[in-house]
Amino acid sequence: MTISDDLAKIAERYFDRKMAAEPFTATIYGVPGYDDQVGDPSREGDRRRAAELEETGRELAALDPAELIGQDRVTHSMLTRLAGDERAMLEAALAEVGVTAGIAGVHTTVLSLMPSTPLTTPERAADYLTRLRALEGYFDAALERYRQAGRDGRHQVARLVRQAIAQLDGYLASDVDADPLLQPAPDDAWRAEAAEIVAGRVRPALARWRTAFAEELLPAARDDDHVGIRHVPGGAAGYQAAIRHYTTTDLTAEEIHRIGLDVLARLREEFAEIGGRALGVSDPGEVMRRLREDPSLRFESADQIVASATEALARAEAALGDWFPPYDIAPCEVREIPALAAKDSVLAYYTPPAADGSRPGIHWINTYDPASRARYEYEALAFHESVPGHHLQLAVGQRLHGLPAFRRFGHVTAYGEGWGLYTERLADEMGLYSGDLERLGMLSFDAWRACRLVVDTGMHHLGWPRSRAVEFMLANSALSETNVVNEIDRYIAWPGQALAYMIGRLRILALREQAAAALGPRFDIRTFHDKVLSNGSVPLDTLEEIITEWTAAP
Repeated sequence: MTISDDLAKIAERYFDRKMAAEPFTATIYGVPGYDDQVGDPSREGDRRRAAELEETGRELAALDPAELIGQDRVTHSMLTRLAGDERAMLEAALAEVGVTAGIAGVHTTVLSLMPSTPLTTPERAADYLTRLRALEGYFDAALERYRQAGRDGRHQVARLVRQAIAQLDGYLASDVDADPLLQPAPDDAWRAEAAEIVAGRVRPALARWRTAFAEELLPAARDDDHVGIRHVPGGAAGYQAAIRHYTTTDLTAEEIHRIGLDVLARLREEFAEIGGRALGVSDPGEVMRRLREDPSLRFESADQIVASATEALARAEAALGDWFPPYDIAPCEVREIPALAAKDSVLAYYTPPAADGSRPGIHWINTYDPASRARYEYEALAFHESVPGHHLQLAVGQRLHGLPAFRRFGHVTAYGEGWGLYTERLADEMGLYSGDLERLGMLSFDAWRACRLVVDTGMHHLGWPRSRAVEFMLANSALSETNVVNEIDRYIAWPGQALAYMIGRLRILALREQAAAALGPRFDIRTFHDKVLSNGSVPLDTLEEIITEWTAAP
């Protein structure tokens, strides 16, 4: 057996174990064999997974990377980093102090993702019911994890607990017949059985959550002046692990904080220039105020929001040929975020197509309270989440059948979100924005992601109170107050994740400039984009190695 064969076996075992530990992720990616499972959210489950990752690290260390070539060397480098970072994140256990009503919440993830499970065969429909029955134990185990954290002095954030209670109240008061877990019903008999499980098992488990949240977690929870993870035992070290995991860099919190401030300073000049054309005002603060407060810049209906995103996607798909090589990939659709989660959810997010072709890529958009949603935001969102952003990146990645499964299906946040943010600016180069107002949305989103570098490190490393983070973001972006407070609460519940966007974007842009300088007239933007996309989701340092090797070739 060759060293390449040994590496392939290690990579395959890593992926199989990861899917077993994260079966909901397996379902999202269309990986068969896990649709009847829910995973183990307990501390013991994390310890077992950490032991597996430690074993993976030892196996990789026994291989000499100097003996590997091409994609095998990339695989070894990636897997060594990913396994180490994942183990550090499990040991940090930040999720056990992350009760939230937002997208990162345990129950919101389940209630949002399960209804999108394709029930294309009797076997998959039966697996769904098996998983549905297992949710009771899953939710009970997650609740015990929260209780254990509290006994260790690792308390939740009061504001987020109250939001979760209100969300649970709304869910438990709703009609079982309208429960989102019943939406993909293939027939009446299946639906009746699923309704019985939801009413008899799932809802009682979440009712126990509601009681425990109100009576046990909330009285001991942290107030708004102590929202950062640094205020939790082990939180400071945990935040450094999160920075490394999400950015795939060795940047410190202080360095990231400064990068954010520097980017914001440069953006003010662009706000003045484009704001003068679009709104007739050139003071950056006044431009952002108008974008935030002017009611004429808001949508009137959910249909208008859907149309904005759908039309932007169509324009992007039509323009791809001048900027990317031809790709045969799955289609992308625009859908509305389910009503249960929309009120407390982000503006948009994306789920990739199923590998078996049973589900397209989906650009989920938030249409809750249309009058609060800015018309200039949803084009940049569409380009980020669908084409040429996440959908293109992930759908191309699924075509890379010569790579290990963990590379074809995996998601390195700094790479993926960095690419998404990079494409918001690329869309401007492609001429995709419908006007200067929408280009101000692009600038606003740049400022938004730069603000993340400042407020995330501000709260979790420097100890900022929540109010200071909100005030900073309102002063330095055009996001509405509704979106700002939802975003700040997301960063509180999910430390470090929001740093990946701007850090990744800046690295990709720097690599493009590096490649253009090295190749001169031989530089081709389609080839550059293909080099970025055609190796799957990789850590930023690995991406730099790929681009450097390409530009150095004769």
